[in-house]
Amino acid sequence: MTPGRPREFDLDERLDRALRVFWRQGYEGTALSDLTEAMGISRPSLYAAYGNKEALFRKVLDRYMETALHVREALRQPTARTAAETLLRGTIAATTGEDGPGCLMVHGALATGGASGAVRAEAAARRHASEDALRERFEQAVRDGDLPVGTDADDLARYVCLVWYGIAVQASSGATSDDLERAVDIAMRAFPGK
Repeated sequence: MTPGRPREFDLDERLDRALRVFWRQGYEGTALSDLTEAMGISRPSLYAAYGNKEALFRKVLDRYMETALHVREALRQPTARTAAETLLRGTIAATTGEDGPGCLMVHGALATGGASGAVRAEAAARRHASEDALRERFEQAVRDGDLPVGTDADDLARYVCLVWYGIAVQASSGATSDDLERAVDIAMRAFPGK
């Protein structure tokens, strides 16, 4: 058996190109022709390297989570307050910059029809996993005495996620980083403390 021709492109670099297309246009708003044009590859090459559009979107979500450094940085913060603030302010930087309009997990998969239910479910599962990680961080903060006894870690994680994803929605609607920073200031005043 003879080996196939070696790929003439960098898989991750082309995945980053696809990420930007899905980020701007959402899952359903993105046609295969949009992807092949942005990625600079043919349709057969796309299928061979990444699978179909849904499989490519899943790989893009993986890549997005790998590069969302502010989320990992937030979970490593020494206090629950700095974890929440790092997450929220990092989201402002990520969603108002040149790279993307809002959050791929929100913008890229929410506006989908019935045929794209698996994509919507995948993005929702990833958002829930992020909320679970935040809840676990807050539960640890309660055990450590960093958050007041009786703080409901579930409710607090849900609240922070509401603000987090609200930032993404507002950013995709054109809110400025200054507007969003003021909103985070208010959210942090509501954050429980000793």
